[in-house]
Amino acid sequence: MSITLKTPEDIEKMRIVGLLAAEQLRIIVPHIKAGVSTNDLNQICHDYTIDVQQAIPAPLNYHGFPKSICTSVNHQVCHGIPSDKILKDGDIINIDVTVIKDGYHGDTSKMFFVGEPSILAKRLCRTSHECMKLGIDMVKPGIHLGDIGHAIQTHAEGNNFSVVREYCGHGIGKVFHEDPQVLHYGTPGTGIILEPGMIFTIEPMINAGKRQVKSLPDGWTVVTKDRSLSAQWEHTILVTDDGHDVLTKLPDEDI
Repeated sequence: MSITLKTPEDIEKMRIVGLLAAEQLRIIVPHIKAGVSTNDLNQICHDYTIDVQQAIPAPLNYHGFPKSICTSVNHQVCHGIPSDKILKDGDIINIDVTVIKDGYHGDTSKMFFVGEPSILAKRLCRTSHECMKLGIDMVKPGIHLGDIGHAIQTHAEGNNFSVVREYCGHGIGKVFHEDPQVLHYGTPGTGIILEPGMIFTIEPMINAGKRQVKSLPDGWTVVTKDRSLSAQWEHTILVTDDGHDVLTKLPDEDI
């Protein structure tokens, strides 16, 4: 699959759906608390997507995924399936949403605290957010993807955390996952060179322990092998003529 440079019409559609995805993560905030199940959160986002946004939850039935969002708690790295699992005080949770509107995808995720997490959990979530932001800040024409991966890896490992290597960011548009693959580790000066019109996600998964992961028998949920905490943040990014735009950021939000 080759990299698709987006047209001005594509970009306008991607701006619209990116804001819809961002709205999902805003409306769910008041519901993230101890005693709530991840199924409850899934239902709220599902109903909001269908009834309010008149859009489609992209994860639902994607290669058989059974829910409308991904909820990854504590040592779950990504692709956690919402269930009857009840959130408890001290948990950290990544909520990953992708919305389809007019055939285009908007993809974003954030970490949330349930009550008061540990000092380690807070530091991990802060560092993983810094990793994403470092990567985003570098995006402009002429930059190699390896430069971005190297910056993310250096920051994570400099804070005594590790970078998951089996999963990466990806191109996105009319297709949920397309080229390029955006690795969160790498060597400066390697990889494809960014051009205006590229749209992709940056979504580093950072572990408090070792980087190795495994998939659970459900075929989706990925966890750390050593059961250490994991944190991830994600935005959809457009390469512009002189820099970048974050398409999944609400106007009054920072990235």
